[in-house]
Amino acid sequence: MSTPNLTHLDETGRARMVDVGAKADTERIAIARGEIVMKPETLALIRAGQLKKGDVLTVAQIAGIMGAKQTSALIPLCHPLPLTKVDVDLVLDESLPGVQITATAKTIGKTGVEMEALTAVSVAALTIYDMAKAAEKTMKIQNIRLVEKHGGQSGDIVNEK
Repeated sequence: MSTPNLTHLDETGRARMVDVGAKADTERIAIARGEIVMKPETLALIRAGQLKKGDVLTVAQIAGIMGAKQTSALIPLCHPLPLTKVDVDLVLDESLPGVQITATAKTIGKTGVEMEALTAVSVAALTIYDMAKAAEKTMKIQNIRLVEKHGGQSGDIVNEK
């Protein structure tokens, strides 16, 4: 059984930030998704705009974008990236019930934007929780995952459509 090469560890097992200086700049795209599940009554309050803290979806969208921009400040070994695009899409989903969150991050650079897309989803979900917690404290943030990534040495990865 082979062990994958763990790039964030040096030969002695110590944590390190990977040197990407010799890599070529390429377009990098990552898409991540997640959900926040809540009671139907809480979802109805969000849909009607009746939560006291304001427009939940707009604030969560902006928070997700801001979160993506701060990824390297939150995740110790992430490189700061010049993001060319961050899009956060929030869809009310009666079947959960809750909110489906999808984030797309893009850059032209030497390393990927998977962590930025995942951070955008996470921060958007946390913002929804924060804004709706007065109505419900049993919401669940779940299933945050990388859906797709394109560009770079490892090529395209499509985990789901």
